[in-house]
Amino acid sequence: MQITASMVKELRDRTGAGMMECKKVLTKSNGDMDVAIELMRKSGLAKADKRASRIAAEGVISSVVSADGSQAAIIEVNCETDFVSKGDDFRNFATSVVSQVLVKSLTSLEDFGQTPLIEGEQASIEQVRQELVAKIGENIKIRRFERVLSKGGQVGHYLHGNRIGVLIDIEGADQALAKDIAMHIAASRPLCVTENEVPKTLLEKEKEIFSAQAQASGKPANIIEKMVQGRLKKYLGEVTLLGQPFVKDPNQTVGKLLLQSDARVQRFVRFEVGEGIEKKTENFAEEVMAQVKGG
Repeated sequence: MQITASMVKELRDRTGAGMMECKKVLTKSNGDMDVAIELMRKSGLAKADKRASRIAAEGVISSVVSADGSQAAIIEVNCETDFVSKGDDFRNFATSVVSQVLVKSLTSLEDFGQTPLIEGEQASIEQVRQELVAKIGENIKIRRFERVLSKGGQVGHYLHGNRIGVLIDIEGADQALAKDIAMHIAASRPLCVTENEVPKTLLEKEKEIFSAQAQASGKPANIIEKMVQGRLKKYLGEVTLLGQPFVKDPNQTVGKLLLQSDARVQRFVRFEVGEGIEKKTENFAEEVMAQVKGG
């Protein structure tokens, strides 16, 4: 099989190896890209499969809670397509990683290079990730993870399918209430628990916007100030957990619901697959039409 310059370039982009090495291995593999990458990894020529340059905005959220409910871990693992995110290999990998995050008390992504994915086995989490990339053919990333340790209560959790996950450190609540609050957080996306936790920069930005809107009304300064304060109060109710209307009973806020049970939420973590990642938008119909016209 003829080894073209474009084939050499692709292998070089994906492995970081030199051009001559890439051409030799492609010749040896008879042009099979995946076999070439495997040969280079075995010989140490491949630094890594550079699929990492491709956007991975699909994936799963996985979580695990300790037997006593005092701690939990949550993780987001990304891939490129929804199809891969539904595969057993991918989901089992995410489940195994989050279990190790909890058991080993991992704190940074760098820990994955030294931590075995399966207890008693040699292959590290990072090694298995790279092998999965080579097997599946997509960029796979462990994007983020967190551990939540409750000192005086329990960790509530909720998974909405595999796309949204929530952990909460809550005191004075039973499991049903803990799950309800976690479910509310999944649905309503609060920024933080209380008004005091809202970042000052964000609050100032909103105040500036509200002031500009109020001044456009042409009303006196004292009225404008009251309008701004009113809008700020409404905004804080919308973005804080305690100020939001409870999803199961919008007639009362989450804060009042917690007060009834003498319960307190210390902190929460909410992960949603792909949030904050700039995705490449594609129109399948337009793509097919372009191919038809091109043909």
